[in-house]
Amino acid sequence: MYTSKEPAKKSYGLLGSMVELAGLLLVVFLIRTFGFGLYHVPTCSMETTMLVGERFFADKFSYRLRKPARNEIIALNDPSYQYSDNPVQYLFQQYAWGPVNWTKRVIGTPGDTVRGTIENGKAIVYVNDKKLDEPYINKYPLIRTLNYDRDYVIDQLRRGTSRAASAPLESPKSFDPELPFDKQPFYRIHPDRVITDEEGRPGIIYPDNVRYFDEGVRSITPRNSKNYYNGTDEFYIELGNDEYWLMGDNRRGSHDSRALGPVSVQSIHARILFRVWSVDTNESWVILDLLKHPIDFWSRIRFNRFFQWIS
Repeated sequence: MYTSKEPAKKSYGLLGSMVELAGLLLVVFLIRTFGFGLYHVPTCSMETTMLVGERFFADKFSYRLRKPARNEIIALNDPSYQYSDNPVQYLFQQYAWGPVNWTKRVIGTPGDTVRGTIENGKAIVYVNDKKLDEPYINKYPLIRTLNYDRDYVIDQLRRGTSRAASAPLESPKSFDPELPFDKQPFYRIHPDRVITDEEGRPGIIYPDNVRYFDEGVRSITPRNSKNYYNGTDEFYIELGNDEYWLMGDNRRGSHDSRALGPVSVQSIHARILFRVWSVDTNESWVILDLLKHPIDFWSRIRFNRFFQWIS
């Protein structure tokens, strides 16, 4: 009796395709987890080396062969993230969906002594009693801007509704005070959204580029202890065998080791190497911004910051 085997072939073909797809996804996952990755910049902490809306290529493999070195720009997991005690959930958080990624610069490595102080009105960092030369530090002031037009924000605040009421402020932006708002080199700034002082001047955050130690503020660590830090530019730390001191290039707007203290090497997972593209956007996925603003999107592309090695 003749029996057709065509259904079996179709079944095998579907199963084979599923296996191939699963294998491809596994390879992508392994490369993304242990080899290379793309990182989006969501905050101003590394300006102007890295701007909000930029995407960077990172090397994850090298740090499996060696430890991070001073001056390297690294990606790390949020050090304050609380992992689950459940082993399965921990692995999922560690490798699939867990803490947000941060980007900082390595200032101190294991065994270093790092000291921050104020000299002649400037924040200075010493590593092993040697003053650091830090040409990468953001030299521009920061200003605060509104997410929406001023009148709209005021109206929504009165009503107590919408995102404008719950989050009226954008992240601080670097700007060049020598240039008008429509000629700014980093971000497009709407003049009517800039928060100003009583004289109508842009409100500058930390205008002297220094965060001073305030004895009246509750410190994270006591000032008279061996190691101390409280989020300002005055600190002292002796790093342990697996500890790193990390700081953002934008010292005015970076939440880093000055407030967190030393960061364990286990939190560091990649070295940032190459800028792929740069768009003035707060969207994590650029395609979403393009779909929402198909015309305006193109005016916010920073073509002069595409395809660049960074250091």
